[in-house]
Amino acid sequence: MRTRHVVRLSATALALAMFVGTSIPAMAVTAAKENAATRSKPRPNPFLAAEAYAVTHFDPAQTDVMPYALPRGTFHVDLRKAPRVQAGPISIMTLATPSPRYMWAASSGGVSYVDVSDGGWREVARLPDPDARPLPAGLLDKILAEPLDDVARVEKAVKTDLALDRKRISANIYVVSGKDGVLYATNRSAVRAYGLVDPKRPEAGIKLLRTIDLKDRLTAVENAGGVMLNMTYDGHLVVGAAQSIRVLDRDFKPVGDAFQFPEGEIVSNAMAVDEKNGIYIASDKVMRKLVWTGKTLSRDAAHGAWESAYDSGQTPMPSVKFGNGTGSTPTLMGFGDDADKLVVITDGSDRMKLVAFWRDEIPAGFTQRPGTKSNRIADQIQVTCGLPGSTPYVQSEQSVVALGYGAFVVNNIRPKGVADRLVDVLAGGPALTPAAGAERFEWDTKTKAWRSVWTRNDVVSTSMVPTVSGPSRIVFVNGYTKADGWEVTGMDWETGKTVHRSIFGQDNLGNGAYALIQSLPNGDLLFNSIGGPTRVKYQATAK
Repeated sequence: MRTRHVVRLSATALALAMFVGTSIPAMAVTAAKENAATRSKPRPNPFLAAEAYAVTHFDPAQTDVMPYALPRGTFHVDLRKAPRVQAGPISIMTLATPSPRYMWAASSGGVSYVDVSDGGWREVARLPDPDARPLPAGLLDKILAEPLDDVARVEKAVKTDLALDRKRISANIYVVSGKDGVLYATNRSAVRAYGLVDPKRPEAGIKLLRTIDLKDRLTAVENAGGVMLNMTYDGHLVVGAAQSIRVLDRDFKPVGDAFQFPEGEIVSNAMAVDEKNGIYIASDKVMRKLVWTGKTLSRDAAHGAWESAYDSGQTPMPSVKFGNGTGSTPTLMGFGDDADKLVVITDGSDRMKLVAFWRDEIPAGFTQRPGTKSNRIADQIQVTCGLPGSTPYVQSEQSVVALGYGAFVVNNIRPKGVADRLVDVLAGGPALTPAAGAERFEWDTKTKAWRSVWTRNDVVSTSMVPTVSGPSRIVFVNGYTKADGWEVTGMDWETGKTVHRSIFGQDNLGNGAYALIQSLPNGDLLFNSIGGPTRVKYQATAK
């Protein structure tokens, strides 16, 4: 996020450019046009409200690809003056509804219905989370306006001023927006369904339609961690937890038996779903494909299910990340007639690797790669982010961004952290110097192998989930530097060069805290701040 751009392109790309006498930017433009024309996408799930933004990580494949463009340029933004739905402190994302005029805003404080028509951003209805004691009006905004530049101050804000507990911050992290106008959301061991009191008059309010609390069916570890959510292509809800996974119908009736993970395995991230109802979920030791048959959750190879060990870590990370295994939600890569169908994660090593697994049948004649734990692993490659070999941790709590056969990962593990992860994520930046580093990879369908395209050892991504604009071919992160404060930084997908900066300054509203970066159809930024989802309009001239 500094003005100095340290971009390292692969030796192959540099050599090719020199050989043909073409500059890297010119090559990138050509490649971008070709890739944009041929890139395949996950098949739309007919039971979701929209093709994109209807589930955490944007689509069932968990690609983190935004369907709308964002502009290039440098913009100085005062978030206090931008239209915002006051919510938080975790505002994971804002979801599509069946009507393009409205969106659901999901935050740890509750759910809102937002009118986004004609460039607007107006909350028309709100329902506070039933289990969370509501914050006094204006308190969160007041605290976020104060400097949070040392850990003690952050701890006081979290534990004393806001009195935040697990109930207050665990609601609505995993969300699904259905085609029938119902929002499904998690809160610890429960799944809830929300709807409008009167769909023809959204201002009449939001109501809780039904709840299923799985507490009695979960272990103590699972109840402490909460549940995760996605939707199959036949309209069933997939509910994951730390030691099990199960399927519910949309009326919350369990269907089939739950699958229990073997003793000693823990899951800390959600799952991806493919168009044939393959369900991809990773514990801290094993990557699995289970298959929803329409009646049962199968682990039978005859149905296409499989499992493979991967490399995990020995000790918990000192900051940001949860657990010893992968920090990423499995991401699908390759759709339709694409040559290779993969599921991708980062592993749990202190210096992580990018790992691709064959989703379906392992190609005939494929030989297990050296250093991998099974021939189910198509390839794995060391992630360096251009950082020195002495860097103790190159790791992430964020999912892999996947555009076509391209993948993007960040390093956001600080050597120094705080055990309370909410304190940790708010302190990362002003109080604790954040980690830096990002890297872009490409899967080669001819060699069946990864290659590194570029690295950035100067880019900061604190904890927000990186996302990529498909139309703009820009990948975005949210981070902090002492010089400029908080910002959203966009890097060209082909070259790694910084081509977008939305600079928010020192205001803590610029911290996205585990949320996702989004774009809107007219090219506005949808920034899911710890102070609530905010619409950033790019009307000023870029500098």
